[in-house]
Amino acid sequence: MDANAIAILGGTGDQGLGLALRFARAGRPVVIGSRKLERAQAAADEVRAAVPGADVAGLDNADAVRRAPIVILSVPFEHTAATLKAVRGSLAPEQIVVSMGVPLASSIGDAAARTVGVWQGSCAELVASLVPDGVQVVSAFQNVSAHRLRALDHEVECDVLVSGAPAPRKAVMALCALVPGLRPVDGGPLANARIAESITALLIGLNARYKVAEGIGIRFTGLPS
Repeated sequence: MDANAIAILGGTGDQGLGLALRFARAGRPVVIGSRKLERAQAAADEVRAAVPGADVAGLDNADAVRRAPIVILSVPFEHTAATLKAVRGSLAPEQIVVSMGVPLASSIGDAAARTVGVWQGSCAELVASLVPDGVQVVSAFQNVSAHRLRALDHEVECDVLVSGAPAPRKAVMALCALVPGLRPVDGGPLANARIAESITALLIGLNARYKVAEGIGIRFTGLPS
């Protein structure tokens, strides 16, 4: 395991690939995971084409998990439980799993501008219920536009609410500094993911009403520098 590496499960999707591009451009080793090895490898090739010299690999999800201390879960909500169950045996104590998932109603055929209820309270808390003992779960990156992440010539301009236990929360907040324009905001305990996730549905609705194809972000005013 490379202590500097970042694994992204679902790194073949728009948001996950956007993070992979940004972290690779910042010089961090990136491991893209997918259920299908060929898709992971194709995504890694795309990162190398956009970021010459990038240290990036495409692996199946289980192998990707073994390569990095921080594992970002960037899969649709409806695939969250299945993905975690498939890699559970590859996760080790002290690893951090970052939940980006949002229980959008589109997962059940309804509108993406609404959410559905989750027994545990949020997608992040669902993730926490499924990982092995000793693995920490942090909520982050739900509200960052995939389009803006992939536009490498521009800053992203978005605050990131990061929620979880203090030590892993701090580790994930440090990742935001790798992406120009992202500012980490201490979101407190993991239960506050319920609020951050609901903001995503609000932003989707705003994007549609204001016709902002590149995606609207959030900023919190009055925070000390």
